[in-house]
Amino acid sequence: MRMVLFEPEIPPNTGNVARLCAATSTELHLIEPLGFKLENRYLKRAGLDYWPNVRLFTWPGWSAFAGRPGRPAAERWVMTSARGHRGSTPLQHFSFRPEDCLIFGPETRGLPPAMLDASPHHVRIPMREGGARSLNLSTSAGIVLYMALSSCGLLEQWT
Repeated sequence: MRMVLFEPEIPPNTGNVARLCAATSTELHLIEPLGFKLENRYLKRAGLDYWPNVRLFTWPGWSAFAGRPGRPAAERWVMTSARGHRGSTPLQHFSFRPEDCLIFGPETRGLPPAMLDASPHHVRIPMREGGARSLNLSTSAGIVLYMALSSCGLLEQWT
C-alpha cells in the first residue's frame, strides 16, 4: 500500500499523514510542487519524532511518479476527490488490494480532471447529506488507509 499526496499545500496536513504512514509502515509519496518546504516547522511538528520511521519519497511531478523505475505491475491508482467523480465507489464497497496507491489531491483544488480520468478506480467517503462539504485531508487519508488495510486483511497482524 502506498499513500500519495499530489501537490499538497498545508504543512500540518502532510505532517499528520506522515505520522499515519509511520504508524502503518506505509510508503508516503509527495508529488511536487509542494506548497511548503520539507524543512517547514509546522510539517515537522505535526509529524513529531516519527519522521525517521517514514518511508518518504518526493517526485518532481506526476509523470516522474507514474513512470518511476521498479513500479509494481499490479499497482492500481485509487483516486479520491472531495468534489466526487462520476462512478466513484463508496469506500466500504471498494475492493482494495495491497499494491494500491491511495492518491489524494491538493486541499484547495482536489485532483485535476485529467488525473481522475487516468484511472478507473475512484473512491469516496460517504457523508451524511448537509453535514459537511468535505473532510480534512489528513482525516480522509486516515479513513481511507485504514479501510484499505482492513479490507486487505493487513490489520490482522497488529495488536
